[in-house]
Amino acid sequence: MTVLKKLKKLIRNSTPWRYLNRAGIAFSYLKQPIRRSLGWIPLRTESDNFYYELTESNIRTLASTISIVTNRPPSLIQTYLEEITNNKNFKSQIRDFFREDSNMADSKLGFGRRIGWYALVRATKPRLVVETGVHHGIGASIICEALLRNNQEGFNGRYLGTDYDSNAGGLVKLNYTSIGTILYGDSIRSLEKIADEVDLFINDSDHSAVYEGKEYLTITPKLSERGIIIGDNSHVTTELLDYSLEHSRRYLFFSEVPEEHWYPGGGIGFSFT
Repeated sequence: MTVLKKLKKLIRNSTPWRYLNRAGIAFSYLKQPIRRSLGWIPLRTESDNFYYELTESNIRTLASTISIVTNRPPSLIQTYLEEITNNKNFKSQIRDFFREDSNMADSKLGFGRRIGWYALVRATKPRLVVETGVHHGIGASIICEALLRNNQEGFNGRYLGTDYDSNAGGLVKLNYTSIGTILYGDSIRSLEKIADEVDLFINDSDHSAVYEGKEYLTITPKLSERGIIIGDNSHVTTELLDYSLEHSRRYLFFSEVPEEHWYPGGGIGFSFT
């Protein structure tokens, strides 16, 4: 072995070289989100509840997942997903709402996993949908759009949202008062006041595991026999999984893959009978 080869072998076996090599491997996975984040930082967009589209293959996975939860054909679920993603009037309505907000001027307002909420409502025809944590009301608006479609087909349903912020739900108050209502204050206290059976419950409020778990326990006696629970925090906690196991319910998790966004995506936890 030549001196040069010995030197190369010595370098490649050294700790600094191993560290550099492993850093290169890690960076190969991180460089794309870092590059995208650098382009996102100067934009005037939301700083939480990020809005983005899903990749085409991820949408197909979402359709397949919801078909299992609802026992409906994947092709039908795909039709519902396309129904909301191709709804130009609805998208225009959302853009108009944010038009006066300078902090949202550059936002693309993609709906992400929320389109799954729409498909689930369209497929199951719930009589009452309850969502905790409304924020601007984009998710609530998507749910209400699905309910309006269901109503046109003879399946009447309504939406009930909860939020501690009295300014939350602007989109609902602007466009969906005919089928949507928002209760303000502590979400658990609001859930305790519900008298009707709940066919679909969406947890999207305080994202602490303890509070999330309390919401599931509070809504349990109010769920209908076919009641479905969606956990919007299931990519962070195991609360919905644990709840499902303890209550002999089935559980599935869908993981988002955002289209050209630095955020790695959240997910949807499904708890169903």
